[in-house]
Amino acid sequence: MKDKKVLFLTQAAMIAAVYVVLTLIFAPFSFSEIQVRVSEALTILPAFTTAAVPGLFVGCVLANILGGAALPDIVFGSIATLIGAVCTWKLRNRSPYLAPVPPILSNTLIIPFVLRYAYGVLLPVPVMMLTVGIGEVISCGVLGMILYFALGKKWKPGQQTAARS
Repeated sequence: MKDKKVLFLTQAAMIAAVYVVLTLIFAPFSFSEIQVRVSEALTILPAFTTAAVPGLFVGCVLANILGGAALPDIVFGSIATLIGAVCTWKLRNRSPYLAPVPPILSNTLIIPFVLRYAYGVLLPVPVMMLTVGIGEVISCGVLGMILYFALGKKWKPGQQTAARS
């Protein structure tokens, strides 16, 4: 029982760390109304492990803090990632092509309002939904699915621990 808790915490921490690193390395593309947050590719990981849900949330909170985000972005941007992660986890036993849909939708619907009210971006909200949505499709839909199928060869969706080599 204790080993499972350690594995869960280790996986969550590693996912959070990778999310932070990817967000900060690609910072010029990770923040603003036109963004492709490469780290969002990791939002397919809840299809493989529940540890990804808190890992992605904590990673997003830390990345936003370290990236200098405004408080509403830290809160609501991280909640958008959490919603996407939880919904991806709930869809884990469905078609793999559904895995990136929840984070794409949650970020597309929430982030434009964060951009408007936290940063004063004056683009119309529907335009920002389009730009954020396109970035999410690239990061979650394209990069995330590449990651999904790469992991799927060794780690079955819905399985709680990595397959033994």
